[in-house]
Order: sequence, then structure tokens, then C-alpha cells
Amino acid sequence: MWQQLLCVVVVSLSVAHGQCEEMVKGSVVGNIVQDLGLDLQRLKSGKARIYSADNMEYIELNKERGLLLIKEKIDREVLCAKTTPCALHLQMILEDPMELYTITAEITDVNDNAPSFKRDEMKFAISESAVVGAKFMLEKAYDPDVGINGLQSYFLTPTDYFALKLHSQADGSKNVEMVLQKNLDREKRESMSLLLTAFDGGEPQMSGTVQIHISVLDANDNAPVFTQKTYKATLTENAQKGSKIITVSASDADEGPYGKITYYISNIMEGLTDAFTIDEVSGDVTLNSELDYEMISNYQIDIEAKDQGGLSDSCRLVIDVLDINDNRPSISVISMSSSISEESEIDKVIAMINVNDPDSGENGKVDCAVMDNIPFVISSSSSRLNFFSLKTQQQLDREKKAEYNITIKCTDEGVPPLSSNISVQLHISDVNDNAPVFEKNCYEAYIVENNALGHSIFTVKASDSDWKQNARVSYILEDITVNGVSVSSYVSLNADSGVISALRSFDYEQLKDFHFRVKAQDGGSPPLSSNVTVKIIIQDQNDNAPQILYPVQTGGTVVAEMVPRSADVGYLVTKVVAVDVDSGQNAWLSYKLQKATDRALFEVGAQNGEIRTVRQVTDKDAVKHRLTVVVEDNGQPSRSATVIVNVAVADSFPEVISEFTNFNHDTTYSDNLTFYLIMALVVVSVLFIFSLIAIISVKICRWRQERQFYKSATNLPVIPYYPPVYADGTLQRVYNYEMCGTTDSRMSDLKFVRPYSQNTLLNVSRAGTMQSVKKEQEDDELSLEVSFFYDVLSL
Repeated sequence: MWQQLLCVVVVSLSVAHGQCEEMVKGSVVGNIVQDLGLDLQRLKSGKARIYSADNMEYIELNKERGLLLIKEKIDREVLCAKTTPCALHLQMILEDPMELYTITAEITDVNDNAPSFKRDEMKFAISESAVVGAKFMLEKAYDPDVGINGLQSYFLTPTDYFALKLHSQADGSKNVEMVLQKNLDREKRESMSLLLTAFDGGEPQMSGTVQIHISVLDANDNAPVFTQKTYKATLTENAQKGSKIITVSASDADEGPYGKITYYISNIMEGLTDAFTIDEVSGDVTLNSELDYEMISNYQIDIEAKDQGGLSDSCRLVIDVLDINDNRPSISVISMSSSISEESEIDKVIAMINVNDPDSGENGKVDCAVMDNIPFVISSSSSRLNFFSLKTQQQLDREKKAEYNITIKCTDEGVPPLSSNISVQLHISDVNDNAPVFEKNCYEAYIVENNALGHSIFTVKASDSDWKQNARVSYILEDITVNGVSVSSYVSLNADSGVISALRSFDYEQLKDFHFRVKAQDGGSPPLSSNVTVKIIIQDQNDNAPQILYPVQTGGTVVAEMVPRSADVGYLVTKVVAVDVDSGQNAWLSYKLQKATDRALFEVGAQNGEIRTVRQVTDKDAVKHRLTVVVEDNGQPSRSATVIVNVAVADSFPEVISEFTNFNHDTTYSDNLTFYLIMALVVVSVLFIFSLIAIISVKICRWRQERQFYKSATNLPVIPYYPPVYADGTLQRVYNYEMCGTTDSRMSDLKFVRPYSQNTLLNVSRAGTMQSVKKEQEDDELSLEVSFFYDVLSL
């Protein structure tokens, strides 16, 4: 809101009241409260203060009374010289809300200066032939006062020969001429003295005098005459010293000494006597000092041409100074907010500045702009007074930038343009507008099983881009259940550091992983928060030894594998099946044959546990073999388990029946060796007699064909069955019935696996060739074969 207050200071001139310009300190100039309609409380709350562009504090504000008071003595002649009217331009600033009032205090003149002449005396040499009416230019008096207090009149005494004549000029000044009223007679009076007095119009009236000395010369009846009464010239203010301005010219009809003309400057403005010079002979006027348009824009010079006889003429030289753009704008911050909130509305006023350029016209017009790409703009509050407001242009965000160094550049419209810069610091205060942000969307942490209580598992970290208390992050564990138990019984969370610690020792075989949520909350009001999911993965240790699934080791019925004597190299005897409930490399199993009745006959696959023959089985090989297989995992340190595999080398079941029934009672290969040999011989003999009658007729003719087929046929080993529910090292105890058949009777077998709890495995061989038939025929044959085996056992 812009308002204007005009305060005119008028004090009557009298001895009692003194002079207006010299009013005592504390004198009342005006009443702000009455003139502007404000109350005293507004002046106090708004921190009212007076601002002056030139920083001259002549007038002060009394906020307690709402009055403008004289602070310093005022001298109108110092402030304004001859300029009228003379005024002080002040501004009153109010804050919260920010307001500006313009105050104009007009300074009236008092008659505190008397008229004065530059010289104490004037000298004239006048020919006695001077005719009545001859004019002689006199030096004008100077009075710095203006108006009625300025120079008003002249008085010349005595007036026997001369009288005064005043000529008014365009600028209001008056040229003073002395006019001859009576012929001079050198023989009667050779010289004379006159007194010229200048009066002003003030009260009391003041005056100044100068002596005029006149010497009467011999006759010189022609005075110089200028070709023009007024000369005009223009000059730029940056003109160099010594520049020629103009040449004035006058002529004199006389000859000889009386026709020789001398030029000189008779009158110039006070204090500028040496600003210009004139050549006495040629009349060339030159510049003798630097000019400043802002100080004086127009010069009026009186030039006199005088001949040797004392006759003269005068003319006026008017010099107009042209302005150039030689002044940079002056920038003053009159009000400034050092800090604003980041949630401040757009167009909020931050600062108010005043820009002054003393140049004129386009050179004095100023535009201001904010440098760099920042969210602020500056706009003009009053084009006449050159006041500008700095405002926000966009919504601020302290997290993007917390402090701005705002550079304001003001440029005038001169050619070339001149500019000035000013920088102000602005701090952006924080509000809680950002929630904490975790470094990741989710976390995975690993801990080895069998950990110690209180072991530090992991650290969650969240950052808040706000400041101070608004950025202080606390961590909270959200209460959920894991396997029916609160997660707070599994782990603890440090509220300040975000460190997650274990509250119990974990077992990989019981719990492989679990997850929970952590909330990060800042310290703002109201607080903001965010959540993240943390997954704890239990890592396995090698704390479980391998478990043997097959062959089953019990104290009951002996499980034996039978190898026909016709078995070739690589014959699959059986396969050791083991599992390890650990995981990873802790569950990687390797197999090794630790002991064997005949190490040269059998070997164990290191990776698959398959027991195969190493060489061709011969009739000399023992019937019963005992193999000890060690199963080791790959953990550090490794764990192991052993299994004993009984193998019978025979072509038929009766041949090994006695050995089969005594496996459970045989502790060493050396005990009862003779008994086993006799039993084996009996069984082999019985089987041989029965078999010889049945196959002797076809044995010879089919031998070649069967031998060739045997070598080329695929050896179908017994592969243990892994149930589909097996996962992560856990094998359920379920078994299937498996049958493997070939065209060779020696390679056909049936494995009848009873449930694990019965601890019994029967392995038998059947002579004859299994033909491929339909499923119903296979079931019938299987039933007949099982019945046959039981009949044999009953024998």
C-alpha cells in the first residue's frame, strides 16, 4: 500500500522565531498519526523507521508521539542551491505486513545570506569622448538565497555622471549596466569613484557593496560590437579538458589601439570561475575542467569585448550539457527477511530495495532482475520512486536447497547500459514434510544356526532429508507372530541405531527363515514414518551326520544282495542310499569302501553309492562277502556314517539258503568256514541236478545267442526310489516294490521291499526267461514266483 504525505515547513521570519533552516533539534515538523490515519500501536508493532536514499538524517520519527522532529540542522543552500522548490524526500517503512509511505518535506528559504560581489572593486577606463548613453557592464552580485530573499535590486551612488540600468534575463537573473548620463571631461575630472550596492528582499533586508573606480581616457568614440547577443553551444559531460566549445566575435570600427579588442569572461556562476577559459585575442572558449551533468546541466556565461579605449560590449554564451550514461544504479536494501519457511506461499515479499540512478532520461531508467535460475522474482513497487520488491516465485523446498545467495542485478537503459549487483542471503527454515526412507525396499540378513544369544544380525538404516529434530529417526519393531510366537521373542531392535540382535539360538532344521516389519519414525510434529520388511535367513551348519536309508541295518532278518557267478565287470550289486538333513555342501555325500572280504571284487561309486563288480566273478570266489561302506558329508568338519552290506555270490537261491539263514549269526569270515562250504556244496548240487535235466537239451544250441544278447543288453541296475515329497535333505520312509527282468535268467530278479518298520529285505533269483506280457499276466507270474520262493524256503 503506497500513500503520500506532504509536509510543508513554513516559519515566519522574525527575531523571536529564528530561521526555518536553523530550527533547533527536536522541533516538530509534522504529525504522522493524524496525517496518515495510523495509530501509535501500529507504529510500534510495525517497527516504523525513516529511510532516506541519500542517508542524510535531517528528520527523525518519534514513534511514541507519532511526530516528525528535526534531527539535524537544515541548510537549504547546501541541499538545493538555487533549485526551487527544495524538498526532502523520505520514506517511512512499516513491517509485518510490510508497507511504505512517502513523505515530502518542503524546505523554505530564510534570508540568511547577504548579496556579495566576487571582487572588492571594479575598475573602468572611459574615454572622454564617450557619448551620453554609453553602457558599461557591471559585475553582478550573488545571493544564494532564493525568491524574495534573493537578490532584488541595485543602487549606485553618486549619480552625477552615471545611472544604473537593469536587464532581465530568461533565467530570471538581471544584468547590471552603468549608463553614462553626462559627458565626461578629463580636464575637469580625471577619475571618480562610485559605490554599487546590491539589496535582497528579505526581512531584515541585507546588502553587499563594491567600489567602482573610473579613469577618464582620451577619446575613443567606437565601442566593440558582438555579432550575436546570445551564443548557444552543447557539450557532452564526458568532454575532455581543453575541448573547444565555441568562438565569439566582436568588431570595433576604430583603428589602432582603440580598435584592438580583448575578450574575457565577465560573469559566471558562483564557484565555476575556472570551468571555462576564453582566448583574449581569438575569442575561442574552451573547457578547463570536467563536467558533470548531474551537478549542473546548463551554463550561462557573460563575455565582454573591450577595446583599448575602454569601450566594451557584452554577450551571453549558453552551454547545454548533454547527459551520458556515466552513473551506475545505486542499490539499497531498506527491508529484508533473513529466513522464511519452506512452506511459504508464492509471491511472499522477502525484501524491499531502493534503486537510484542520477542520470536523466533513458539513462536513469532502471530495471532489476534476479540472477541465476532460482525461485525468486523482483518486481517494481513504484516506477516513479524506483522501489522494488523481492518475492518468491515458486514453492520452496529446503531439502533441495537450504540457503540461497540471491544476486539482484539492476541495469539502466543507457547506451551502453550500466549495471550494479547486490547479493543477499536467505535461509529456508525446515518443516517436517519428508518421511524417513530406508536404503532398500526390503532387507535380507543371514545368521548361522546355533548362534549365541545377543548376537548382532543386521542393521537397518533409514535417512530423513529434513533437518534437526525433524530428521531424527527412531526404529520400532512391529509385533507379528512367527510359528505362533511373537517376533519380539526371536529378535530385538535398537531404537536409535537400528541394530537387530538375536534373542535365541536358531536351528536350521526347525526354522529356515522368518520375516518381520520395521518402522522408521522421525521426531517431527506430527511424526512421519515408513516401513520395511526384513527377512532373516538361517544358514546351515554341519551339525547332523548322514543317515543310511538303504540297506536297512537292524538286528533282525539279514538283508543280502545276490550276485550271479556269471556277472560281468561293472555288474550293479546294490546301491547305498543315504541322506543328510543339513543343506548345501553340508549335505553333499561321498561314499567309500572301508572294508571288504575281497577288495579286488567290489567297488563303491564315490558320488552315487553304487556297489559294482570290479572284475569277472569266478567259481573260486567266496559265496558270502561282507562290505563296510562309509558315507561322509562335505561339511567342515565332516561327519560320517557306516553301513554293512552282505553279498552272496551264487547262481541260484538254494545254493545260498544256508548262508542266507546264517548271516545273522556270522561275526567273522574265518568262523564256521567249513560249515558254510558244505552247505554251499549241497545247495549247488541240488540245484545243479534239477537244473541240468531241464535245460541240458537247449543249453548248447542257445549258448551263442544268449551270450551275444547278454553282452549287448542294457544292464538295468536297482535304483532306489526317492519319494516325491523328498525336499531339503529329508526323505520320508516309504518304499516300493521293484522288479528288473531280462532275457537272461541270470540277470532277472525281483526285489520285495517291506515297510521300513519290518526291517526285512528278501532278495531272490528265479531261473527262466521273463517274457513281456500284459499287466494281468505279469501280476499272475509274480504271484506264482513268490509262492515258489516260499516253497523252496519251506524245504
